Amino acid sequence: MTDPVRPQAHAFRLNGVEALADAGGVLVLPGVSTLIVSDLHFEKGSAYAARGQLIPPYDTRSTLRRLAERIAHHRPQRVVALGDSFHDLGADGRMDAEDVAALQALVGSIADWVWIEGNHDPAPPPRFGGTILHELSIDALTLRHLPAEGAAPGEIAGHLHPCARVRGKGRSVRARCFATNGARLVMPAFGAFTGGLNVCDAAYDRCFGATPDALIMGTETVYPVAAAKLIPDRAQSRPKINAAR
Repeated sequence: MTDPVRPQAHAFRLNGVEALADAGGVLVLPGVSTLIVSDLHFEKGSAYAARGQLIPPYDTRSTLRRLAERIAHHRPQRVVALGDSFHDLGADGRMDAEDVAALQALVGSIADWVWIEGNHDPAPPPRFGGTILHELSIDALTLRHLPAEGAAPGEIAGHLHPCARVRGKGRSVRARCFATNGARLVMPAFGAFTGGLNVCDAAYDRCFGATPDALIMGTETVYPVAAAKLIPDRAQSRPKINAAR
């Protein structure tokens, strides 16, 4: 049986603040006992099914299980869900009763649970408990869902679902990642059915001014990879990566 706490974390400093990028897809700020997770997208599967795309409707349960494992491992006093926790405004009404109870219990087990408003869920359902905010400041960091354009030191955002591709030994590997330049960070999407946008895409240039570095999530650990070693999904999709860093 797989050990649920097996994924390891990569320690680094984000805008001067101690942080841990967990291979399970969460960010931990140990100095303030805070765990950050982004883009849970609960009930994305049922939303697709309603439009005729029949995919297994178990994404919410899988996402909840993995989140509970990371929380149990890190034991934070505060959890911040960084927006798009629910795939749409009707998501909680489609949730299975068992998943509703599990989420309520998980939120209730944390001293301070914060829901950040996302573009998919500008009004997270209040029945699960917790506090709803547009953004949250912690020390030198600002937590919000949508990344700001231009320099925004200390920002932790979601929304873009970053992934990175690297090439080695005759093949390339693509995986979810934390995108960062050391001053700000974009979180990977945590939800089971969430896709990803390659960090070589121009959308990240608008945030970082160039392709960011990637903290790539492996099965057991996180691999820091410099921007110069990252490749786009298709060679023709953008100009040569800025390798100044």
